Amino acid sequence: MNWMLLLAAEEGGGLFDINATLPLMAIQFLILAVVLNKVFYKPLGDAIDERDGYVNSSIVGAKEQAAQAEKLAQQYEQELANSRRQAQAIIAEAQSEAEKVAGQQIAAAQQEAQAQKEQIQKEIDAQKADAFQVLEGQVATLTQQMLDKLLSVA
Repeated sequence: MNWMLLLAAEEGGGLFDINATLPLMAIQFLILAVVLNKVFYKPLGDAIDERDGYVNSSIVGAKEQAAQAEKLAQQYEQELANSRRQAQAIIAEAQSEAEKVAGQQIAAAQQEAQAQKEQIQKEIDAQKADAFQVLEGQVATLTQQMLDKLLSVA
């Protein structure tokens, strides 16, 4: 078996024949690598790097916008809370003022009612006194008439 390998090596056309083809293939490979690097890989790498930069800048911009939006949302929530507190204070003040005005009106109405009650009571008392005077006069007249009739009959 060894002798067949030796014969094949001497005849040529073996797997590793060293002649001018090997350096020529190596040079072609290096030229192809340089051409591919200049024509294909470098522009592709630049495009990928540019796209990566764009994506990174977009991410940073999006994070900044998200942070700014969150800050604005917090600011609006604080303003809303302040507005609600102010509205509640205004409502409480208006209710207090309304209760005060209602209390004053009720007190005025009660005073007016009391004054009317006293006026009516005075009028009733005056009418009562007048009625008693009229009745006293009538009683005195009737008493006199009864006495005159009793004295004239006896």
